Amino acid sequence: MARVAVVGVGAIGGVVASLLQSAGRHQLVLCVRRPLKELVVETPALGLRSDMTEIRPEMRIDATILTQPEEAQPVDWIVVATKAYDAAGAARWFEWLGANKAPVAILQNGVEHRERFAPYVDEDRIVPVIVDCPAERRPTGSDGIDRIAQRGPMSLKVAKTDTGAAFVSLFADTAADAAIVDDWTTIAWRKLCHNAAGVLPALLLQPAGVLRGDAIGDVALDLVRECVTVGRAAGATLSDSVPEEVLAAYRRSAPDSINSLHADRLAGRPMEIDARNGVIVRMGKKHRIPTPANSMAVALLESMTATS
Repeated sequence: MARVAVVGVGAIGGVVASLLQSAGRHQLVLCVRRPLKELVVETPALGLRSDMTEIRPEMRIDATILTQPEEAQPVDWIVVATKAYDAAGAARWFEWLGANKAPVAILQNGVEHRERFAPYVDEDRIVPVIVDCPAERRPTGSDGIDRIAQRGPMSLKVAKTDTGAAFVSLFADTAADAAIVDDWTTIAWRKLCHNAAGVLPALLLQPAGVLRGDAIGDVALDLVRECVTVGRAAGATLSDSVPEEVLAAYRRSAPDSINSLHADRLAGRPMEIDARNGVIVRMGKKHRIPTPANSMAVALLESMTATS
């Protein structure tokens, strides 16, 4: 049994909590900005009812809920599921939760997990995790209950280290695809390739179906090709087929789905543009690789946000 704190209980943090609870052997602590009356995770659909509505089993999360770091006690694991731009906010919890030097698993977008948290925690305690899970946080209902809809399975990939193996073991006997990988850098950049194309729905304020158009699809390919080139310079092994594979995946997804960048813009929240597309531009400059498509996307989205 492990005592696990989840810092940041949005869509990803909520699904992580539900999976850890399903293991039946962990104590959960949810670290949030505002009190939660109750958190319910709607797990992936098992099928359809006779009226063609989805059968989505619900899990009510049984956890200690904290809103102030000073209330926290030491835990065995800290799982950070905040947005990439909020490293400092997440780190406020480390002094109390990590008093016994608990490892810190970083479940965020981008490829700079260690760099982002190096100012706040010893590097040997950081466990970078590439997480992939279609999930959305629903608006709080009139009943005061917070709900998260998990649309598909959760994938968690960590590098081959002792702490990585210990993290994977937390999810034993759960529905999570938690695994150690030999080449974490390639996995991280492959995920970034997918995220890079996601800037287009956020720019256009249209769901994923917009990528089914030929012209927008061509722009998505340019964004991903740049990511592939920069990723290779950073040490990732990425094939020439990755751009077409990413576009095909978007076109297979639900046309009404909304990625987190898009959802944040709609809600007027800060966006992870630097961790998703900005890093491609920054690292492209470092390696002297032109990134005109990503540079334009970043400039446009930042300008639209500043003036909206």
